[in-house]
Amino acid sequence: MLLELEDVVSGYGDAIIVHGVDMEMADGEMVTIIGPNGAGKSTLLKTIVGVVEAREGAIVFNGTDLAGRPPEEVVEYGVCYVRQNDNIFPNLSVMENLKMGAWPAEGEDWFDFDDRLQEVYDQFPILEERADQRAGALSGGQQQMVAMGTAMILDPDLLVLDEPSAGLAPKLVEEVFEKIVDINDAGTPVLMVEQNARAALERSDRGIVLDMGENRFEGTGAELLDSEEVAELYLGTD
Repeated sequence: MLLELEDVVSGYGDAIIVHGVDMEMADGEMVTIIGPNGAGKSTLLKTIVGVVEAREGAIVFNGTDLAGRPPEEVVEYGVCYVRQNDNIFPNLSVMENLKMGAWPAEGEDWFDFDDRLQEVYDQFPILEERADQRAGALSGGQQQMVAMGTAMILDPDLLVLDEPSAGLAPKLVEEVFEKIVDINDAGTPVLMVEQNARAALERSDRGIVLDMGENRFEGTGAELLDSEEVAELYLGTD
């Protein structure tokens, strides 16, 4: 298994938000976590990547327990995180943002920035076209591609995305989802939280439903979409 969570508990201050969550993710998968507002979805992602400390439980990635490790160390193990807000440097150019993403690998023998830059440009041609443009001047969808490209510059073993379509117009949502699928099809596992639950599950190998910080349902994307209970409680009915 690429990623295994066992009885993970986390929160903020005295408030426990994630209550003993379990999950597994295989290499190559795309997995989407859905659930109502306040379910603990984003907190769980932040716990996996070390932004929020796990108070109990194990977060085993490629055989190493990441629980309690700081974000900068989690990145070194190959986990790259794109948060929902403030995920680019708006006053820097697109190229400067990509260089900032490469900073954790600076000086490493395995890392060749020019090679990785070309890979990112192949995935996101618009970034090459706008390389010298200020990132904050781009459209919302293009800014999200800058954020994902900045994560992908490190050639991660797991890409973690928090609400990648948040605040985007429907056309841009489709464009961003296409890019996420392309990234996954090219071999990078993707774990994401997404408010556009139906669209995300349609593209995901598996889905996990959290509610009140606990596991509620789990299955393939198709199984969750076909579940009347999941549809009624978490997807809305047509």
